[in-house]
This record gives sequence, structure tokens and C-alpha cells, in this order.
Amino acid sequence: MQLNPLTLRKLKRFKDIKLGYYSAITLLVLIVFSLLAELVINDRALFISYNGEWHFPTYTDVELGANYGLTGTEAVIPVDYRNLAEHFEGTENTVIMPLIPWGPYSNDTSEGVLKAQGPDFERKHYLGTDTTGRDVLARLVYGFRTAIFFAIAFTVLTYLIGVSIGCAMGYFGGTFDLLFQRVIEIWSNIPFLYMVIIVFSVIPSTFAIGTRITILLLIMVLFGWTGLTYYMRTETYKEKARDYTAAALVLGAGTARVLFRHILPNTISTMITFVPFTVVSAITAITALDFLGWGLPPPTPSIGELLKQGTANLTTAPWIVTSAFVALVFVLAVVTFIGEAVREAFDPRKFTIYR
Repeated sequence: MQLNPLTLRKLKRFKDIKLGYYSAITLLVLIVFSLLAELVINDRALFISYNGEWHFPTYTDVELGANYGLTGTEAVIPVDYRNLAEHFEGTENTVIMPLIPWGPYSNDTSEGVLKAQGPDFERKHYLGTDTTGRDVLARLVYGFRTAIFFAIAFTVLTYLIGVSIGCAMGYFGGTFDLLFQRVIEIWSNIPFLYMVIIVFSVIPSTFAIGTRITILLLIMVLFGWTGLTYYMRTETYKEKARDYTAAALVLGAGTARVLFRHILPNTISTMITFVPFTVVSAITAITALDFLGWGLPPPTPSIGELLKQGTANLTTAPWIVTSAFVALVFVLAVVTFIGEAVREAFDPRKFTIYR
């Protein structure tokens, strides 16, 4: 697909805004790194050579100790690959662990007790551990992955609903427009936080974590699409009154062709400027809900959950809240810089022929 010259000019303008452009590259690198996090931060081995056979347990099912010659109780429980590496020392068998051999759910005891430990380079806890001995860096990386893809899914679903309804309101107008305006006004006044509390108070804890996350996403989408409809409704009204829309109708174009081939492409430049800010609002919302205890179900890695732990242990374990706060501010700042650059690059006043 070949982009039109106006779109190419906007993309070039975005590239010229260095802060936003490099922020976009930074965010892309962070997303790719989070997708490959198991290869860098994980309590599973990357590679095992055992009795001449090669094993790659990073993305496989849970393995028992008996698979690698362990005996006793270790034979019937999941393998602790860090201990397995020590067990294989002095033999021909080999275990290669990731750079940070701790997963987001693995606990490390201190003197036989699960408690918060400060940064320890010898144990490879570079940002310390939380109150249950889980590695803070691992929780942050996996928590970022959860938050960013949750925010992307929220943005996609919100735009599908908001843009569709807003475009229909602006194009058809009349009774349809008035009806949906009243519906949106009523729906917008329903308290979102109370609905989350009510729904999650009746959801059985036996539900899978993925199911509960999906339910939370759907609740947020149901209350997050209304704001976009007014912008899309206004833009559609403007484009509907243009001469090219009238010409398309005179030439016999149907409603679907006018909407998808003429109106939507000419409104997308306005709507795309809201995408980064929608992502920011989604990350902020899920972090706030996690902080309040009504967000992602435990033990899902979460920046908000780390903030909650950190504020509760501010004097005894300050590294928790410091790490979580810096990570959250950095991510939000990067996405905001991208949003500002997109808004400036796609500003129609910079490319209009009117004076």
C-alpha cells in the first residue's frame, strides 16, 4: 500500500520531532524486550545438556526433577533450575541460566524467611526483592508487559466502539443522533470505580487469571468509549458537509463506501492524535486499580501492586516504591512525548491550503 504525499509529510514531520521520535523507538525497544523477557529474566534454564541430550525448558511445560536424575522429594516436584545448575557442577551436564535467574513469581528466602531484601548483586537481585522475596526487576518487566498490552487492547476496543458509534451519529444525525446522545449522557454518569468493585466482589476467585483480566478489560472498555464518540461525531459532521461527500453521493456511492472510503480516511488524522493519550490513561487506570486492590488479580506482576507494597513499607524497604515509581514515570513520560509529537505532526493546520 502506497501512502499519499500528505501522510508522508506528516510522518516526516513526526520524525523531525526528535523527542517524540526517539521516545517511539524507546517504547518499541521496551515492548520487544518485554516480549523476549523469558530469555533474560526467568527462573527457567535457557539450555540444558543432560546425558548428551539438549533441552530448552524456557517455553516448555513444567518439568519434574526426575527428568534430570534427581531423587527423593526433588524427583516429584518442579525443577529448581538454579539448584540443578549447582547439582551438575563437576559433571559433563550443563545448565545455562538467564542473565537474571529469577521469575516474577519465584521467591527467594533470606535466612529462611520470605521478606524484602535490598539490592544484592551477588544474588542478582539488582533492584532488591518485595515483601515476599520476589525479584522487583522481574516484577517490573513482566508488569510493564501486562500493562502495555492491556492498554493497547483497551485502546483498540475503545476506538472500535467509539469511532463506529460516533461516525454513525455524525453521518445519520436526526433521531439516531439524539437517542445516542442521551444514552451516552446516562452511561457516562454511572460510577466506573463502583462498578469494578461490585463486579469483582461477585466474581468467584476460582476463575482463571486470564478470565479475570479479560473481565476487567471489558469493564474498562464499556466505560471508556464514550469520550471518543463526540470527537468522531463532530469530525463526521464536518466531512459530511464537504463537497467530495456530496459528489460521491451524486455519483451513486452507497453509505458504506462514503463512510469507509471517504469520511473515515479524512478523520483518522484527528483521531490518531488521541491514541497515545488513551494508552497513557489506560496504564494510569490499571495502575491505580492495582494500587487500590481492584485491578489485576494476584499474583499477576503489576506496577500498581509494587507501589502499594512500597508505600506500606516505605521506611523498611524504600527500594520497592522507588523502583516502581521511577518505572511508571518513565513509561508514562515516553508515551506522552510520543503523543505530543503525533499531535504536532498530524496537526491539520500545518498542512492546510487555507490561510
